[in-house]
Amino acid sequence: MPAAPDSASGSAPARVVAVVVTWNRIELLQESVAALRAQTHLPVAVVVVDNASTDGTAELLNSDFAAALDVVRLSENTGGAGGFTVGVERALAHHPDLVWLLDDDTVPTPTAAAELVRAWTGHPGDEHGRRPAVLASKVVWTDGRDHPMNTPRPKPGARAAERAAAETVGALPVRSASFVSIMCDADRIRERGLPVADYFLWNDDFEYSTRLIRDGVGLYCPASVVVHKTKVFGSTDVDPGERFFFEVRNKLWVFTRSQGLAPAEKVLYGGSTARRWARTFRASADRGTLRRALGRGLVAGLRRPRTNAEVLAPARPDAPAPTGPVPFSLLISTYGGDDPGYLRDAFVSSTTAQTRPPAEVVLVQDGPVPDALAAEIADLVATSPVPVVHLPLPANVGLGPALDAGLAAAAHEVVARMDADDVSVPDRFARQLPLIEAGADIVGAGLLEFGTDVDDVVGRRTPPTDPDEIRRVIRFRDPFNHPTVVYRRGAVLAAGGYTDMALLEDYLLFTRMVEAGAVPANIGDPLVYYRVGDGAYARRGGTGLLRSELKLQRRFRRLGITSRTEYLRNVAVRGGYRLVPEGVRKVAYRRLLANRSGSARR
Repeated sequence: MPAAPDSASGSAPARVVAVVVTWNRIELLQESVAALRAQTHLPVAVVVVDNASTDGTAELLNSDFAAALDVVRLSENTGGAGGFTVGVERALAHHPDLVWLLDDDTVPTPTAAAELVRAWTGHPGDEHGRRPAVLASKVVWTDGRDHPMNTPRPKPGARAAERAAAETVGALPVRSASFVSIMCDADRIRERGLPVADYFLWNDDFEYSTRLIRDGVGLYCPASVVVHKTKVFGSTDVDPGERFFFEVRNKLWVFTRSQGLAPAEKVLYGGSTARRWARTFRASADRGTLRRALGRGLVAGLRRPRTNAEVLAPARPDAPAPTGPVPFSLLISTYGGDDPGYLRDAFVSSTTAQTRPPAEVVLVQDGPVPDALAAEIADLVATSPVPVVHLPLPANVGLGPALDAGLAAAAHEVVARMDADDVSVPDRFARQLPLIEAGADIVGAGLLEFGTDVDDVVGRRTPPTDPDEIRRVIRFRDPFNHPTVVYRRGAVLAAGGYTDMALLEDYLLFTRMVEAGAVPANIGDPLVYYRVGDGAYARRGGTGLLRSELKLQRRFRRLGITSRTEYLRNVAVRGGYRLVPEGVRKVAYRRLLANRSGSARR
């Protein structure tokens, strides 16, 4: 389903991926999908998440109707929150610029997507030049009236400059929006993470949209119109009965657990919530039910939401067993500072020297390189019996973005990592790939640190091998040795891919993968020789790395990965480690932060 050209800008069209979550609304689903297929700016993909429907939806999605749809079938109803979490996760695998979230009773008018894209591309950006994070459609009922359930409120305290920037694209600044129809910047999703599946229903869109918009731009775009075909015309403060439990619990989570609102905003929205609850009680014909739901919600709101992995694991379908050996890509990134001989050793040891070689090599050249390295790359590409995809980047972008580019170019779902100056043992992939084939999403291994050559072993790192132990320690230290990992590309993309964060892009990625539900595994035996030349530990310290460390810990906190106590502990221990002398840092790294066992040979 190709996108239409962006005639306004003349540039390549924005890649929009639509996500529809459905549960027992087969007729409305058909109408919604038909409207998506009639958009003037066609989505490049439409992801439909079936929340265990029982009304014939499953059969419909097995028919010709589902041609060109990316269907995700869940074995139990995870609510709108779980459905959109899975849907956004799947959407990222299509490499979108924008992800369009819609309910299954939403019918967009033909230009709805085009108007949101127009506002996204035409907006001048925030003070950092970033495009809008969230764009919301105008939602009307079947008779054309504005739907009171989904009317975005103007952003409180919006500055004149914000209002003026929004007016240039015919929009208004907003602070939150509804999953009925919002288009989200994919880079913002990669940065801020997925929805929280444990919300089930109510306030999941409020939490997620405020999280994406915070410190950025949210727009209400009245030129983008969708019809919300609810059974009745009314707002959500109509007597909710037992479902008031979700309103109470989830609002407490928004105010106490989410990073979507600033402290002053929590006070403002908290007062608004109290007034709304009072109106709900006054209008209710069954206040006893509301009181019981209020009590249960207050108690449930005191606990932390479960991780997406915990919530969604029972609903995810089992992956089909592979019918034969899984082909995989080898991903190597090299840059101008690499040694040509080291690159050849890394390449050969991970391809022709393997008892189970990769099906292809993706060799990312991160910017211009010296003549000697360029000649070595050309020779490897020309003579390797394993096909090589050579991906030269015009400028040096850093390891994280270079690996993202390599992942996009890889032909296979399973990807193995290798650094350009390390050496793989011959049976590395023969031992790691069976764990991937058995269901793991990321498999690491131990490694041996060496100096001048592989016979000069100076240390050994042994990672935790128990999956529960991996999940436990990952909030404090990286349980994976990056140069050893093999992973599923879909799990990497669902976690947002790599980011440009010096020496820490892998730790951020792996933590997000595990928190999102990726199945982890490690082999304790060393399968890679890891080069630790002069300056290896010096590069792990200094003010630059301290800034990266603090940035990482803020990201963990904003994503809800760490508690406030864990955040303060990590800043003190991991941040302090960046400032100590190199000799102390070497000992501290091996004792506290690295996957380490055994003793170094002197």
